[in-house]
Amino acid sequence: MKTDQHLTTLPWADYELLDSGENMKLERFGEIVVARPETQALWAKMQPALWSKAHAEFAFKDGKGVWRTKGVPKSWPLSWQSARFLAELTGFKHTGIFPEQAPNWEWIADRTRNLREPAVLNLFGYTGIASIVAAQAGAHVTHVDASKHSVTWAHENAKLSNLPETAIRWIVDDALAFAKREMKRESFYDGIILDPPAFGRGAKGEVWHIEEDLSKLLPILKALLKDTPGAFFLLNGYAAGYASHSFAQAIESVFSPPSGGVEGESGELRIAESGSDRLLPSGIYVRFVR
Repeated sequence: MKTDQHLTTLPWADYELLDSGENMKLERFGEIVVARPETQALWAKMQPALWSKAHAEFAFKDGKGVWRTKGVPKSWPLSWQSARFLAELTGFKHTGIFPEQAPNWEWIADRTRNLREPAVLNLFGYTGIASIVAAQAGAHVTHVDASKHSVTWAHENAKLSNLPETAIRWIVDDALAFAKREMKRESFYDGIILDPPAFGRGAKGEVWHIEEDLSKLLPILKALLKDTPGAFFLLNGYAAGYASHSFAQAIESVFSPPSGGVEGESGELRIAESGSDRLLPSGIYVRFVR
């Protein structure tokens, strides 16, 4: 496993990291400028005057997170390459898009195109951009998330991207429970994508703790991933509190054959800030191809 292979998201037409610092980041999603907390941004702001242009700012008040907005619609359309999706201000400071995933979206598309009619499983699929990218590259995707709202949002994004209804199977379920049932059904996949939270709740109240449940999930996913050339696996971590080396060694401990390690890579996900050489750490990843 190659470690410290860091991936950097550069600005594209509908996204830009304008500035960061003082535990905040200022981003442009299409024409909407958003200011929100970012614990990694320990440095000083480089362009303080830009921050007055924010259309929305997330702040904590009385222990709760609230958005202060001016002229922001309930949702608005964005795109990345041929994928189309809606942005929306959520109560957890997110917008439904994680721009640091752009290099992984490219990787998913490339891996999928190399396979013939692949089946791809996306666990903790959220608003579905990875599912859309895989489907547009020719995969039949099973998209799983415990949140009905997130699955509905993802389904709407797939419609915006002009995907046929048959391209993605939508499942509202606990990821671990679904994976266990797939193993019993002997369902197999050419690609598996997962982006687990540090903590979450399943569709039936199941509790997910990454420090306890990731180690239970990975052996099941090993059984679900086809042992054929080109099969791929991607694990992302956002606010999980772990180093990429920890994720990489967790993957190697499960997927490596006795004769050798997994041929893959791991590292940080970073976002390049416009007008400077600063990089904002925004998560970790591990990925490999058989």
